[in-house]
Amino acid sequence: MVKLLPLTPCAGLLPLEIGGITVTEVALERIYSVAPLAGQTMATSTALKEQIGLGLSAPNRATSNRSARMQWFGHRTWLVTAAVDLDGMAAVTDQSDAWAIIRIEGADVEDVLARLVPIDLRAATFKNGHTARTMLGHMSVAITRVGGQAFEIMAMRSMAGTLVHELEVAMRGVAARSNF
Repeated sequence: MVKLLPLTPCAGLLPLEIGGITVTEVALERIYSVAPLAGQTMATSTALKEQIGLGLSAPNRATSNRSARMQWFGHRTWLVTAAVDLDGMAAVTDQSDAWAIIRIEGADVEDVLARLVPIDLRAATFKNGHTARTMLGHMSVAITRVGGQAFEIMAMRSMAGTLVHELEVAMRGVAARSNF
């Protein structure tokens, strides 16, 4: 019998390191979208707080604790990385296999992303825990600052190769500029 191994979206593409910037894949066991039903936002947030210790995060914010992460993902939609029971309060959809998630970090990470992303990601404006739905090149992504010089980027699984390619080209450009 053939034993199939699970492949992650970025298998064979990462890790990548150029000019002091590293890109690695983030492997999350589960990701669920949570969309509270009409009039159920507060009840949903309260139930989540009781179940996983995190309520719904504010728009454009991500919060986490030791066991889960809560990320605003658009109008009345959040992503959570833990199983939850919100029957009658929210639509919950398993998104675990839908996303390629990478972590990019290093001293020039803001310069790399400035070549690709049309929003201001400088630390003075886009602080730790800030998250946004935006474009990276021609792809729709979610980007979250997870550290002083670190970001997580989520793109549709089918765009993993393009995501890594776009980042690699930008990393090479910033590294080449630094060599002058």
